[in-house]
Amino acid sequence: MREENQTSVTEFIFQGLSQDPQTQVLLFFLFLIIYLLTVLGNLLIMVLIHIDCRLHAPMYFFLRNLSFADLCFSTTTVPQVLVHFLVKKKAISFAGCSTQIVVLLLVGCTECALLAVMSYDRYVAVCKPLHYSTIMTHRVCVQLAIGSWASGAFVSLVDTAFTLRLPYRENNIINHFFCEPPALLKLASADTYNTEMAIFAMGVLILLAPVSLILVSYWHIISTVIQMQSGEGRLKVFSTCGSHLLVVVLFYGSAIFAYMRPNSTTMNKRDKIISVFYSAVTPMLNPIIYSLRNKDVKGALKKVAAKSSF
Repeated sequence: MREENQTSVTEFIFQGLSQDPQTQVLLFFLFLIIYLLTVLGNLLIMVLIHIDCRLHAPMYFFLRNLSFADLCFSTTTVPQVLVHFLVKKKAISFAGCSTQIVVLLLVGCTECALLAVMSYDRYVAVCKPLHYSTIMTHRVCVQLAIGSWASGAFVSLVDTAFTLRLPYRENNIINHFFCEPPALLKLASADTYNTEMAIFAMGVLILLAPVSLILVSYWHIISTVIQMQSGEGRLKVFSTCGSHLLVVVLFYGSAIFAYMRPNSTTMNKRDKIISVFYSAVTPMLNPIIYSLRNKDVKGALKKVAAKSSF
């Protein structure tokens, strides 16, 4: 009878990354810089790819999708975090928390699929260069992009449905800085085993499967590059592969740690720091590593800069 009288939670309170006022000010400026770099970098890539016909190739088509996903991913969490650094009560409504989970999972899982698709595109370009134009047609690229967004939507729907169907009563203090299933499950007023298993299954589909494809693709790329006669060509590809794999390790490693391990009863400081990597750091790094180091993108940027100077 007591359980029936318990009211459902209507809002959640975040404990945030720090309770110390001075640390919060420092974190505010750090996250502000990260967010501005993320927005400017990803918007710049999207605009350059749109206006420069030399960038209308499959690789840049996927990059534009990745930049859009990164922009949405960061915007879903970071602006709210910035506001919460400046206020005492770090609150979000149940509806707002639900919306944040849906969007976060949608764009985050889409990014997982897109990174795998991009590794396949590089595999075809390096290992099957003569067949690249016949394999990576515009129709195939569109289908792969739609498939990436559809897989993100499917995983988001499943994870969100299983997470939000649980009852949340009395305890509304989230020891985190944004809403996501692993943090929310710790507040559930019922057994979370089935939800944890569903999230784990979706993790296998959207995390382990793509990262396996990425590693296999880069293994074939590296094997092909080793056989190249040109030392300069080998160095260039190794440099590119190394930077790409760094993003893969940061993004997938932190996401796998958060979503594919047994759900502990508390969220510690290490868990929150790891969440920073996939929610804020990788969306900032992706434009730099995947695009702004690219010769064609640099050329397009110089062209735009030259036009604007007249």
